[in-house]
Amino acid sequence: MTIDLRPALAFSQYASRAITADPALVGWLEHAATAPWQWQDTERDLAAIPSTDALAAALRHLRRRVFMHTMVRDIAGTASLPEVGATMTQLAELALRVATAAHAAPLVAAHGEPRNPADGTPLSLITAGMGKLGGGELNVSSDIDLVFVYPEEGETEGPRPLSHREWFERLGRRVIAALNDVTADGYVFRVDMRLRPYGDSGPLATSFAGLETYLVTQGRAWERYAWLKARALTGDRHDELDALVAPFVYRKYLDYDAYEGLRDIHRQIREQGARRDSSANIKLGEGGIREIEFIAQAIQIVRGGREPSLRVRGTLAALDVLAARGHLPGNATMALRDAYIFLRQVEHRLQYRDDQQTHRLPTDVNERAVIAASMQFASLQDFDAALAAHRAVVAVTFAETLGDGGGRGAKPASDGSFAAIWEDPQPSPAAIAHLKSTGYDNPEAIVTTLGRVRASGRYLQLPANSRQRFDTLMPQLLALATAHPGRAGANVVFERLLYLLESIARRSAYLALVIEHPPLLPRLANLMGTSAWAAEYLTRHPLLLDELLDARMLMAEPDWDGWRDELRRLLAQRPEDAEYQMDVLRHFQHAQTFRLLTQDLGGQLSVERLADHLSALADIVLAATLDACWVHLAGADAP
Repeated sequence: MTIDLRPALAFSQYASRAITADPALVGWLEHAATAPWQWQDTERDLAAIPSTDALAAALRHLRRRVFMHTMVRDIAGTASLPEVGATMTQLAELALRVATAAHAAPLVAAHGEPRNPADGTPLSLITAGMGKLGGGELNVSSDIDLVFVYPEEGETEGPRPLSHREWFERLGRRVIAALNDVTADGYVFRVDMRLRPYGDSGPLATSFAGLETYLVTQGRAWERYAWLKARALTGDRHDELDALVAPFVYRKYLDYDAYEGLRDIHRQIREQGARRDSSANIKLGEGGIREIEFIAQAIQIVRGGREPSLRVRGTLAALDVLAARGHLPGNATMALRDAYIFLRQVEHRLQYRDDQQTHRLPTDVNERAVIAASMQFASLQDFDAALAAHRAVVAVTFAETLGDGGGRGAKPASDGSFAAIWEDPQPSPAAIAHLKSTGYDNPEAIVTTLGRVRASGRYLQLPANSRQRFDTLMPQLLALATAHPGRAGANVVFERLLYLLESIARRSAYLALVIEHPPLLPRLANLMGTSAWAAEYLTRHPLLLDELLDARMLMAEPDWDGWRDELRRLLAQRPEDAEYQMDVLRHFQHAQTFRLLTQDLGGQLSVERLADHLSALADIVLAATLDACWVHLAGADAP
C-alpha cells in the first residue's frame, strides 16, 4: 500500500519547514503513514535515554513525526477523527509518563521518596488530564490542561528532606518544562495549569484532602464541567481520585440546576466572542464545537448521578450513550455526530496549516479555498454551505436543550392578572372577579391560600434563586388549574399543584426541572385533576417528576423482559454498594408503579391487565432483591 504525501505536504507550511530541517522525513512518511502510528516500543526506547536533556530532545523529535504522520493520514482520508484524537492523546500520555519518571529519579536521590506516613508505601505524582486530553480526543496542535495531585501530606526522609507538597511541586515544574519549553527542537505540548484549585494563585500540586476541601467549599459550576472529563494519567490510586471527584461532578439525584450554570458559562463565552467576531470561530461561535460538547455534558451532569453509565469522557462516546439511553433523539444524535466530526476535521486543517492552536476560519478567500480543497470539496461555496448547515443544526439543538430559560417548549399561558394576584394577594373585587371568571368556584379561598403562602416561613426563607423560580411558577399554576380542572375542579387542582410546589421548593433542582420543561406542567395538572391518590403519590416521591417528561415512554406498554433487563443493568453498575442498590430498587418500583398509574388513569389498562402488570412488577423487584441479598450475604455470585 502507498499513500500520496503531496496534498498534505503542499497544504502545510509547518510540513515544509519540518522537511527542510529533516529531509529524511519524506522517505520515512512514505512507509510509516500507510498504517496508524505504532507505539509498541516507543515508551521503552524513551525510558532508556540516559539524561533528561536528551529525553527532552527525543520527545520533541517524536512529536514532530507524530504530527506529520497524523496530518498525512488525515488529509489523505485514511485516518478517522477518533484515530487522530487518540494518537495525539497517546503521545501526551506517553510524554507525561516518561518525563515524570525521568525527573523523579534525581529528586529521590537528593531528597528521598515521598511515602505514606501510615504504612510507608511510596507515593507518586498523579497527573489528571482535563478536557480533551481526559476525553482521549486531543487536537493536533493543542494545549494540555493538567492538574497535579498527590495522595498524602508528609515529609521525605532523604539527605535534604522536603514536604510532600514541595517535592511534588518541584517534580511538576520539571515535567512542565520538559514538555512546554520551546527549544531549538520545538516543543512537545503547551501546558496549561489554570484548572487546578484556586487557578494561578493556587499551589501547583494539591493533596487528595486539599482537593476535596476545595471542591466542597470553593468548587464552581464551570469546574464541574472541567472535571467531568478528567482522567488520571500518571501514578496510581486512580480509583481514589475518581471517587473523590465524582460527588462534585455528579449529584445523587437529577440535577437540573446544572443547566443554568452551563448557560452562564456559555453566555460568558459568547460575550467574549462578540468582541472578537465569534462567527469565524468554529469552536466558540454559534453552532460550534463547544455547543456540541455542552449539550452532551449538560445531560451527563443532570442525569449522571443516577445513571453511572452516562459517565463517559469522550464527546462521541457521550453522544452514543445518551442516544442509547433515550436522552437524545436518534436523528439529533446523528446530526450532532456528523457536525462534530466535520467541525473537528476543519479545526485540524486550521492547525495543520502552521501548527498553531487556532479555531478561526481565515478571512482571506484564497486561504479558505485551500481549507475547502483539503476537505475534498469541489469549491469554496460547497464547503461554506456544508459548514453553515452543520452549524445551524447544532445551534437549533443547543437552543432546544439549553436555550436561555426557554426549556423544551412554550411556557403555559398565564396572563398578567394571575401574576398581579400572586404578587399582592388581596380579596379585591377585581381579583375575585378575575379568578371567578377564569373558572375558580371559590376565589376567596384561593386568595386566602396565596396570602398564607407569601407570609409563610417556608416561602420567605427560600434562597433567592429558588424564590425567583417559585414566583415564576405560581402564576402558571393558577392558569393551569383553570385550563385543566379535570373532575376535581380548578380550586382542588390548584391546591394539589401548590402542595407539590411547596414540598419541592427547597430542592432547587426540582424547581429547575419544572422551569426547564414547560410541557411537563399540563401533564402534571391533568394528573392532579384526575386522582387525589396520584397527586399524593407524586408529592411523596417528587423524583417521579422526571417520568412525566417523555409522554411516549410514560404511556408505552409495559415490557416485563425489558423491566428485568433494566433493573439488572442498574444493579450491576455498583454491585458492592448496598445503599445504592436499595435506592435503585425503591426508585424502580416507584417509577414503574407511577407509569402504570398514569396508564390506568388514561384508560389504557383494564383492571385485569393492571393487576397482571403490578404482579409482574412485584415478582421482578422481589427476584432482583433476593439476588442482590444473596451476593451481599453469601459473598458469592447470584445463582
